[in-house]
Amino acid sequence: MAETPSTMLPLGTTMPGFSLTDAVSGAEVTDQDFQDHEALVVMFICNHCPFVKHVVEELGRLGRDYLRQDVGIVAINSNDVRNYPQDGPEHMKALAEREGWEFPYLLDATQQVARDYRAACTPDFFVFDKERKLVYRGQLDDSRPGSGRPVTGRDLRAALDAVLAGEAVAERQTASLGCNIKWAPGNAPEYHG
Repeated sequence: MAETPSTMLPLGTTMPGFSLTDAVSGAEVTDQDFQDHEALVVMFICNHCPFVKHVVEELGRLGRDYLRQDVGIVAINSNDVRNYPQDGPEHMKALAEREGWEFPYLLDATQQVARDYRAACTPDFFVFDKERKLVYRGQLDDSRPGSGRPVTGRDLRAALDAVLAGEAVAERQTASLGCNIKWAPGNAPEYHG
């Protein structure tokens, strides 16, 4: 299982915009749909990655716990679905429905949004405050497949709780670790190495 860390986009970065199709509803979802929320979580995930499979239930819990607290949540799949058809829209829809996700699961077919966020792995998490400045990027928690540690969402939850309480998010943050985003041939960004 290859491990790729997140790039740790600089804190304070202004949130890149997006306009992508939700695999479940077929609706276009944009960053503007979340402009009134106190915080926005943008997570890059996919269907087949063992790191994502390891945390998939916690993603649903996060949605249930925070969508009612003025937090917007969006999941984005940027994998090349031509070479990884198991990450295609029909499989995305099936996963979201099976898990009862209450947040949109968007397909970044051109991979441009992943490039804009400097996303490198699945899962990769970003939290933006009300001004849409980056206040957290990194791991969900310290659990990994085979680690024996429980999946709690501790790191991401602490960041969200701080934003909702009007407090500063701790600047010491740990990179996420997961499968690399599956870039289309010739599409891998320079930051990915």
